[in-house]
Amino acid sequence: MRWALVKVCLAVTAMVVIAFAVPLGIVIRELASDRAFSDAERQAATIGPTLSITTDRAELTRAVLSTEPGGRGHLAVHVPVEGGPLDIGTRRAARQDVETVREDGRASVAEVEGGFALLQPTALGTGEIAVVEVYVPEDEVSNGVATAWLMLAGVGLALVVGSVAVADRLGVRMVRPAQRLAGAAQELGEGKLATRVPEEGPTELRSAAVAFNSMADQVVQLLANERELAADLSHRLRTPLTVLRLNAASLGEGPAAEQTRAAVQQLEHEVDAIIRAAREQRPHAQGSPAEAGCDASEVIRERMSFWSALAEDEGRETRVAGADRAARIPVARPELAAALDALLGNVFRHTPVGTAFAVDVHHSGDAVIVLVSDAGPGIADPRAALARGGSGSGGEGGSVGSTGLGLDIVRRVAESTGGDLRIGRSVLGGTEIRIWIGLHGSGPEGGRRGHGRKVGRRIGWRRRREPRTPAGPLH
Repeated sequence: MRWALVKVCLAVTAMVVIAFAVPLGIVIRELASDRAFSDAERQAATIGPTLSITTDRAELTRAVLSTEPGGRGHLAVHVPVEGGPLDIGTRRAARQDVETVREDGRASVAEVEGGFALLQPTALGTGEIAVVEVYVPEDEVSNGVATAWLMLAGVGLALVVGSVAVADRLGVRMVRPAQRLAGAAQELGEGKLATRVPEEGPTELRSAAVAFNSMADQVVQLLANERELAADLSHRLRTPLTVLRLNAASLGEGPAAEQTRAAVQQLEHEVDAIIRAAREQRPHAQGSPAEAGCDASEVIRERMSFWSALAEDEGRETRVAGADRAARIPVARPELAAALDALLGNVFRHTPVGTAFAVDVHHSGDAVIVLVSDAGPGIADPRAALARGGSGSGGEGGSVGSTGLGLDIVRRVAESTGGDLRIGRSVLGGTEIRIWIGLHGSGPEGGRRGHGRKVGRRIGWRRRREPRTPAGPLH
């Protein structure tokens, strides 16, 4: 917009300057020419009284030389006498032009070498017509024209530069609020909800700033309401959790009882974390990548240790590969743990008891790849499973009561780093969930890494003890 306004003002000012400067330059040239010939007519008139008194050659010669143009050889007198015309001074005009002026009795200007000749008819005392010739050099005809034209060009250029400068200032005044509005919209899109726009500038942009600020306030209010709702809903879970914890405490001793109590404790911890996060006053707080990151291998080992107890009870073979090497990723530890719990929970919920599963960690220069695979029936429609709320539409996602949000949680974790989530067929015969976690915000290159590609050291299957019936409703 700024440069468009500058170009428009430049074009308009240039056209105005041309429209006025060209005619004015022509007028200046004509005025200089009229001034030069007016001086020549006045000089020709100075010899008229002498011609009306005498036609003596000597007297006329003295009279011609006494004038300023005559002294410079620029004045001549052509007197008709018997035997031929009498020429006094230097004649430059053609004889025919002189005779034409004498016959017509009207002044005329003839072009001669180096300039012009003014031919002025003058009556003699005898009734004859003499012709006074005044030579006007080209320099006198155009005297001052070049200087005037240069001044016009300078004034025109100054007007153009001034108009461009004014247009640029006006453009800045118009564009700067628009740039601030665009920058604020981008910051708001990045999650900086405290961003507001100064309500200044042209009327339209002030109105846009008011609307933007109102929208941002409404977004903050809606998020606050959502956090309060999440906190309230989470708080309502405390009572049934308390009852569940008391019941678990009465189960006595044994692996099943310990497993149930550990699960209840973990659930209480997660509910407390949800309430704290929902009550957080800052609507969006992001730390640096170093603060928000975690060691993926450590989290995987921890979550596999948690789920291994249930896997042992159900007679599931488990395998972990590549988790012995540190893998720092730009994902918060709770987010990665929630994503892994969602995937491993799906394995237990949607595959038969005794189905094996594995978690593999692969390292590359720009990403960490986490593969969760199982030997179950697989997912009939991976595309539908990836859709939010659609993972309950067949295959492993076909159980009643599935919200379909587990894969969505995992996908958002991957996409927050520039990665993605893909579903394929594992080498175990079931489903393979591939989580591509970018280390530098760069996504995977399409088609370069296919599903089911196994990299890194593998740990052999560990056969758990024979399955036994779980001691509670945990599944």
